[in-house]
Amino acid sequence: MKKTKILVDAISLLSSLTGIGRYTYEVSKYLKKSQISDIYFFYGYNSSKLIKPSSSDGIKSIKSIVTKNPLLKKIMRKVLVYFTKMFSNQYDLYWQPNFIPNSGVKARKIVTSVHDFSFILHKEFHPRERIKYFEDNFFQNIYRSDMIITGSEFSKNEILERTTFIDEQIKVIYHGIDHTLFKQYEKFSLSFNLPQKFIFSVGSIEPRKNLLGLLNAYNLLDEDYKKEYSLVLAGFKGWENMEIMSLIEANQQYIEYLGYISDVELAMTYNKASLFLFPSFYEGFGLPVIEAMACGIPVITSNVASLPEVGGDAVVYCDPYSVEDIKQKIELVLSDEALQKQMIRKGLARAKEFSWEKSAQEHIKVFEEAMKS
Repeated sequence: MKKTKILVDAISLLSSLTGIGRYTYEVSKYLKKSQISDIYFFYGYNSSKLIKPSSSDGIKSIKSIVTKNPLLKKIMRKVLVYFTKMFSNQYDLYWQPNFIPNSGVKARKIVTSVHDFSFILHKEFHPRERIKYFEDNFFQNIYRSDMIITGSEFSKNEILERTTFIDEQIKVIYHGIDHTLFKQYEKFSLSFNLPQKFIFSVGSIEPRKNLLGLLNAYNLLDEDYKKEYSLVLAGFKGWENMEIMSLIEANQQYIEYLGYISDVELAMTYNKASLFLFPSFYEGFGLPVIEAMACGIPVITSNVASLPEVGGDAVVYCDPYSVEDIKQKIELVLSDEALQKQMIRKGLARAKEFSWEKSAQEHIKVFEEAMKS
């Protein structure tokens, strides 16, 4: 029996690994293993090879130059669509993991992953160039999709409210984590030094992650807490971060910014942390919450968007719009050892429910359903 031909848009693997890049890579890895179809990947050209993000440094460096220039980026996007339209093969199914299907791809069926609606609801969280691109292309192209995949019931409801897709066309598939990496370690070593006790937060240094609220809440803590627990941040510098970086520099006595760290370093840092804090304003899923729970540390996260759906009863929730509430929740957890143990136990059990293999299997079911429809 002839295998179906599936094309995966893998452009997100050519730049520094973000949430969408990780999602694309992990699901694609299991798609290739399953051998249910002939899988091809689109990098501006079509290939049967899945590029590991760490092995694409040469291409990444080229893409990083393009992405820093909005005009060049706009031109390249148009060239990609034109090139694809002219030279693309015919595929049975095209999966776009990153919001906007390429209109040049020739495929009988199209499945698109839509992760959230922050580009409409929270324009202040994005660079103007990105908002303009979504305004010009999202609704123009999304209805080419036969089915939509999203990461939470919260995001599904947003899609139903803002598009004409019907319930049966939108499938919720939770993201996963790599349990061979994000786990509790008895022994490990890092190439950088960390404080003995610290509060940890990870995410791009940008408005959506509410790092200003986090920093201000930390600064409100009693001096005794700050002397005992440093604040450690990790993540790309992002954008609109001058005020955040200034606050970090002004409080170097207690606050340490690691910049981008590898997945292995991230897992080890989770393990060494006393508390993980993720007071984001808006998430379509929130992978760091699961990663931290799997590494056996207590988690405080926001009581908004998809985060309560992800954290369940294993985390303590804060109001991301209240610096005082964030501060109180930090003190609540740090002052109660019994609560910490309960959160760790519940978090470890909760994290086991999320895996990339399970997520990929659900994607395969959606692809098969789309092909039959």
